[in-house]
Amino acid sequence: MFSRRFLALWLVVALLVATLAGVLFDGWHPFWPLPFAVLVALGVWDVVQQRHAVLRNYPLWGHFRFLFEFIRPEIRQYFVEDDTSETPFSRAQRSIVYQRAKGEVDSRPFGTEIDVKAAGYEWIAHSLAPTVLKDHDFRITIGADRAQPYSASIFNISAMSFGALSANAIRALNRGAKLGNFIHDTGEGSISPHHREQGGDLIWEVASGYFGCRNDDGTFSAEKFATQAKTPQVKMIEVKLSQGAKPGHGGVLPSAKITPEISATRGVPMGQDCISPSRHSEFSTPLGLLQFVERLRTLSGGKPTGFKLCIGHPWEFFGIVKAMLDSGILPDFIVVDGSEGGTGAAPLEFTDHVGAPLQEGLLLVHNTLVGAGLRDRIRIGASGKIVTAFDIARTLAIGADWCNSARGFMFAIGCIQSQKCHTDRCPTGVATQDTLRQRALVVPDKAQRVQQFHAHTLHALQELIQAAGLSHPSDLRAHHIVKRVSSNEIRLMSESLKYLAPGDLLRGQFRYQLYEKYWPMARADSFSAAEVA
Repeated sequence: MFSRRFLALWLVVALLVATLAGVLFDGWHPFWPLPFAVLVALGVWDVVQQRHAVLRNYPLWGHFRFLFEFIRPEIRQYFVEDDTSETPFSRAQRSIVYQRAKGEVDSRPFGTEIDVKAAGYEWIAHSLAPTVLKDHDFRITIGADRAQPYSASIFNISAMSFGALSANAIRALNRGAKLGNFIHDTGEGSISPHHREQGGDLIWEVASGYFGCRNDDGTFSAEKFATQAKTPQVKMIEVKLSQGAKPGHGGVLPSAKITPEISATRGVPMGQDCISPSRHSEFSTPLGLLQFVERLRTLSGGKPTGFKLCIGHPWEFFGIVKAMLDSGILPDFIVVDGSEGGTGAAPLEFTDHVGAPLQEGLLLVHNTLVGAGLRDRIRIGASGKIVTAFDIARTLAIGADWCNSARGFMFAIGCIQSQKCHTDRCPTGVATQDTLRQRALVVPDKAQRVQQFHAHTLHALQELIQAAGLSHPSDLRAHHIVKRVSSNEIRLMSESLKYLAPGDLLRGQFRYQLYEKYWPMARADSFSAAEVA
C-alpha cells in the first residue's frame, strides 16, 4: 500500500489531515477539507471496486488514463495529425469545406503538400485549349420518360436520417438545399416535420423498416406511402437495399432514444425499440425488387424511382440486371454507396471489412449496365467520401452521373469530426437529440453555409472542367484521370480499370474473369447463385 502507485492517494490523505488540523486549530474555513475528503473517498473506492483493474492498482492516477482516452480524438485532431492524414478526413479536406461553406478564400499558397511521387497520387489531365462555361449549375434529368421527371444537380446531400441528425441539422441542410436548388436525401428515418417546414426538394429513402409508410406490424403500407410520396416536395423515391457504413446489417434505435417526434416521423410506438431489419419483407428476389420499384413509382404518381446499395456478391447485382432484361422493368436510377462512406455508427468489422469501396462498386454497376445495353436508360448516383470538386470529377469519370455527399455537408453545418455521433454528445449540435446541444446550431446561418459549400464546390468543378477542355462534367471519362502506380510509372485510369463495351454481356463477350465467372451464375428469380457446370 506504500508503493508509488498509491502515492496520489496518500498525498490527498495527508492534505485532508492537514486541512482538518487547520480547521480545528487555526480557524480555517470548513470548506477547505471538503475537496480532499472527496478525493480520499474516490481513492478508497478505486481500491475496493472490482470493475477496473487500472483503478485498483493506480487509485486516482488511473482516472487520468480515462480522461486522456476520452479526449484522444481531439488531441490527435488538433495537435498530432498533419494536414493530409485522412483519418477519416484530413485537416486539409475539412478546411476546404469550412472555407467554402463560410465563403472564405480557399486558395493554397506555396505549392502542394501532397507527395506527388507517391503511388496512388492522381490528377486530372488539362488541355491546351481550355473551354469557357457560362455557369456551374450542372444538372441532369432523372426519369426522363416518367410522368414527373426531375432535373437534379450533379452534387446533392446524401442520406442522413432525422434521429441520427438533430432537428436543427435537418432544418439547416434542407433549407440550404432549397437555397441552392439541389436535393436532400431523407435517409431511412423518413420525412420529418423539419424536412417539411423548410421546403427543400427531397429524395424519400424507403428502407427495410418502411418508416413513414408502415403498418403496426412493420410491413409496408401502400396507403401511407402514397399519401406522403405524392406531395410536391418529394421528387424521387429510393429503395435502400444496403448502405456503405454497414451493408447487410440491420439496426436498433433503443426505446430510450425515441422521442415523440421520432415516433411520429417513423410511425413507431413510444416505449419500444425501433427495429430496422437487415432485409426487406416486401420482396426476396431480384425480380421482386424491380416489381416493388415499379409499384412505388406507380403509387407516387410516376416520380423517378430507383434503389441504393453497397456492392457485395457480384452475382446478386448481376441477377438484378438479368431481371431487368427479363421483365423490362427498369429503375430510373441506382445509387452506389461505397464502404468508405457512413455517417452512422456501425460495428468495427462492418466499417472496416464489409462491402465494396466506391470505385469497385461503381465500376461494377456501370460496366454491367453498359454490357447489358441499359446504361443510357438508367442514371447512376455515387456516394462515399466525396467532398471536393476533384472527388466529384474522379467519380464521374469512373461512370457516375451525379454525386452525393453526407459528411461533407455535415462539415458545412459545423461538424468537427469529434466522432461522438453515437454518444448523443455531439459538441456542435449536428448528431444529437439533446435539445440544449442542438440549440448551438443556428439554422439560418448554417443553411447559408450549406448553400455556399455546394455553390463554391461546383464553381471549382467548373474550373476543372474548363481546364480539361470539356463542355460539361458528363463529358468526363476515365482517360481524363491520371494515376501514379509507382515512383517512375503513371497510367491513365482507363488503363488501370477494366471497362466493357455496349452489349458485351448480351453477346456473351465477358472480356474479364469477373463477368466470365459470375454472370452465368446470376439468376433473375433468386439472389442465390446458380450452379454452373
